[in-house]
Amino acid sequence: MLSVAIIGRPNVGKSTLFNRLAGRRLAIVHDTPGVTRDRQEAELDLAGMTLRLVDTAGFEMGPDGSLAQRMTVQSRQAIAEADVCLFVIDGREGVTAGDETIALSLRRSGKPVILVVNKCESRASNAGFGEAYALGFGEPLAVSAEHGLGVGDLLAQLQDQLPRPPQEDDDAASADAVKPLRLALVGRPNVGKSSLFNRLIGSERALTGPEAGITRDAIAAPWQIATRPVLIYDTAGMRKKARVAGKTLEELAVGSSLGAIRFAECVVVVMDATHPFEKQDLSIADLVAREGRAIVFALNKWDLLAKTQGRLKEFRQSLDAALPQVAGAPLVALSAHTGEGLARLEAAIQAADAAWNHRVSTAQLNRFLEEALARHPPPAVHGRRVRIRYITQPKARPPSFALFGTQLTALPDSYLRYLANGLREAFALEGTPIRFLLRTAKNPYADGAER
Repeated sequence: MLSVAIIGRPNVGKSTLFNRLAGRRLAIVHDTPGVTRDRQEAELDLAGMTLRLVDTAGFEMGPDGSLAQRMTVQSRQAIAEADVCLFVIDGREGVTAGDETIALSLRRSGKPVILVVNKCESRASNAGFGEAYALGFGEPLAVSAEHGLGVGDLLAQLQDQLPRPPQEDDDAASADAVKPLRLALVGRPNVGKSSLFNRLIGSERALTGPEAGITRDAIAAPWQIATRPVLIYDTAGMRKKARVAGKTLEELAVGSSLGAIRFAECVVVVMDATHPFEKQDLSIADLVAREGRAIVFALNKWDLLAKTQGRLKEFRQSLDAALPQVAGAPLVALSAHTGEGLARLEAAIQAADAAWNHRVSTAQLNRFLEEALARHPPPAVHGRRVRIRYITQPKARPPSFALFGTQLTALPDSYLRYLANGLREAFALEGTPIRFLLRTAKNPYADGAER
């Protein structure tokens, strides 16, 4: 697989071109300069080529340690790792001093460069197109990423520069058939998601710093747990809806995080151990549970607590009381800064994924149901006893159980929680939401309510 990095100043249309080539909206696009901060990647097949496409932050000068300087470091790293660079300039503005600075860096890298003059949907950009020759990368390509103009010519140039991938043998094909576990890191701003992301993958892939809200796009990177491949997503911090409303960029960032949750199979809810279980932490966890994803709770910054003895047990009790819908979900104390607890996090992710995919035989389920009904029968409704006759599991991911009987829609939520907690304990289903499908006895195949 060959890597193609999209390089250029802020607001020249790099993310728009990235989305156009990827064929879907992966990167946040907005008129505000500097929206992209982390490298965004997508693996795709284009015109017979297998590519890793990388969107980058714009080159911006800034003092050492500043956000602008750290973004530029990320872009330079993308150039170093790329096989070919798409150098994008704004055809409306023409060549600027910033473009010339980037051109110098690209020439020093020695990487093949395709010069792309974007926003060429009108004659107003003709002057910028002519100036592009002075950058020294040969004949430029006139493109409008927003309207899709010139993309075919761009793909043709990529075909000329990038050899087609070799044919895979049977062993390689079977290895690729193992689908990676899709894992998302979510949480409030500044709880250490990006630091944990970098620690897990072993490189400074995501920007980190004391500023809240650095991450905007949900970015992905490959990881490995034992022999299981993992695709891990770092996401933007999710604030309360009222605080985000009207702030377009933050709304887009939160939308990207929500998309990552829906795409994921397992979600790690990262919390600040010094201020855990705030209302927004619980709201995020409830959202993950309602989406039906396997869930793991990570208490980051554990190294900052002065006294830790007995604290994890206290946090466990608080979690189960606040979120009974995911009672028993793994709770891991860790530090992204020191690396403490990462092995426990990996084990918790594996356990949550196993629970999310677990299936229980009908015979085992009905033995469980018989014992559960004997211990605590369902309450009567209007003087009539609710009867649960039998139970099956029609699907997993998350585990879903069909209850058959009479007046089941009258079952209170407390009784369903009783059954759910019993199922978790009996069949090791901690770390996953449990859903019930309520079917009447008159017609077991008729549609019923889902709770």
